[in-house]
Amino acid sequence: MNFASDNTAGIPAPILDAITAANEGYSLGYGNDDWTKRVEARLSELFEREVAAFLVPTGTVANSLALAHLSPPWGAVLCHVDSHVNDDESGAPEFFGGGLKLLELPGQNAKIDPAVLTERLSRLRGAPHSVLPSVVSITQSTELGTVYSLSEIAALAEIARSRSLKLHMDGARFGNAIASLGCAPAEATWKTGVDALSFGATKGGALAAEAIVFFNPADAAGMSSRRKRGGALISKHRFIAAQFEAYLKDDLWLKLARHANAMAKRLSDGLSAAGEPPMWPVEANEVFAILSNDADARLRKAGAAYYPWQAVALPEGRKVPQGHGLFRLVTSFATRADDVDAFLRIAHPTKP
Repeated sequence: MNFASDNTAGIPAPILDAITAANEGYSLGYGNDDWTKRVEARLSELFEREVAAFLVPTGTVANSLALAHLSPPWGAVLCHVDSHVNDDESGAPEFFGGGLKLLELPGQNAKIDPAVLTERLSRLRGAPHSVLPSVVSITQSTELGTVYSLSEIAALAEIARSRSLKLHMDGARFGNAIASLGCAPAEATWKTGVDALSFGATKGGALAAEAIVFFNPADAAGMSSRRKRGGALISKHRFIAAQFEAYLKDDLWLKLARHANAMAKRLSDGLSAAGEPPMWPVEANEVFAILSNDADARLRKAGAAYYPWQAVALPEGRKVPQGHGLFRLVTSFATRADDVDAFLRIAHPTKP
């Protein structure tokens, strides 16, 4: 019963097999291999236009280099207060960005509110006394397991575009978001105004594989040097590319994400049936459960793994009752229905 993170799962067989196959023989390094060329072509096909893609080993470096590339050091990235780039990157965007500033924005369900974004932009004094607003960064799916709709992305993109800002999407769980939306990747990115995407494969099942995707290749000028300078150009690059090739082949990435999402819904439905609905809507593969202290103790004793959680703001009208806690449960491609059902039985033994 491991719901600590989708990072705790292993690697699907097709991706492991691809790594093993790439291990045969010799190949040029630093992205000059056939695997990388095929993945770059596949990403352009997937997004229905020519893109510039740069493979990197971690989500932190994908987000940080992307934001550093889109914003000058004296610039500002506007992001949600509960976003991963703000809460979980240990200052990496500011470090790689040479001092760029993250501006936190509130918003329900971990989503940036267009009205709040507009108001915050209006309060920036302008050069030289204020940082230059340069990028709006959204997380898809969000850190609270919700998903931006296409119209919500488009509304933020319109505000960004009207002020000559770039729109970046942190897609560490991009597969889960696309599986939830049921649309083509192009519809959820550049067709709604996204300029750059951190396309995560690691949380979706890969060993260590992320991609920085620019939907206008001109925006990527100089990125190859930035990636190298940032220590993120892997010499045996084919092993990252081989993972991505297998991840995307025959829509494996979506099959894995659909399973993870389905397990989260199963968990959410069970909690709701027991009278403890999740704190936020379950739209991807994260469930934020309210558990009594007794239930938490029973689950820990049974070996269940998950994390306590705190958020800046709870939904209006919701609170954590006395004697209870708020916990994050994350499902993955490897989550079994039996583990979900066992968790529910232990958490609520008197419920049907």
